Amino acid sequence: MALLQRVAEQGRRVVRFTLDGRPVEALEGDTVMTAMLTNGERLRRTEFADSPRAGFCMMGACQDCWVRTEEGERLRACGTFIADGMRLLSGGEWTS
Repeated sequence: MALLQRVAEQGRRVVRFTLDGRPVEALEGDTVMTAMLTNGERLRRTEFADSPRAGFCMMGACQDCWVRTEEGERLRACGTFIADGMRLLSGGEWTS
């Protein structure tokens, strides 16, 4: 189940990406954070307690929204826009 639900979206192009290996969709102009949370229950897992996280400050100051791509690149989810073909991970397997 998704943590965030869209209520009134119109007129933006669909962007296709993968989240934890499954194909999902977002809308052009969504941040990675919005795209992940409208398609899943968490942004990532904390490296300290394996607890689910969903971001904190939403403006790039707190360091809580870092996620990785399948290729190992780190992205700040609150300040990076989703792009076609991104392959994102929300699991804890990459935090160490």
